[in-house]
Amino acid sequence: MDHLLGAFFEVVFGTIFVATGRVIVAVFSLGRWRGASPFDNEEKIYGRAGALSFVRDGRRVVTTNGTCLLGFLFYFLVVVLLIASASRP
Repeated sequence: MDHLLGAFFEVVFGTIFVATGRVIVAVFSLGRWRGASPFDNEEKIYGRAGALSFVRDGRRVVTTNGTCLLGFLFYFLVVVLLIASASRP
């Protein structure tokens, strides 16, 4: 049961992190970069193993791992800022 619950949380949080990371990439690059879709093999075909981004057709593509990392860092920063603001007198 613990493995099933762990897998569920991994899928849910991974999906949230990737979606958030894709939005962050699109907003901060003003549309010049894009996040790779987690449902196709584009990053496996055009990117190197372990790469966080690659260039395809003159446009930077951030891999699923890269967008997941950006999403995690975003929520980590939000939690840190919330804790810091709550600890102020």
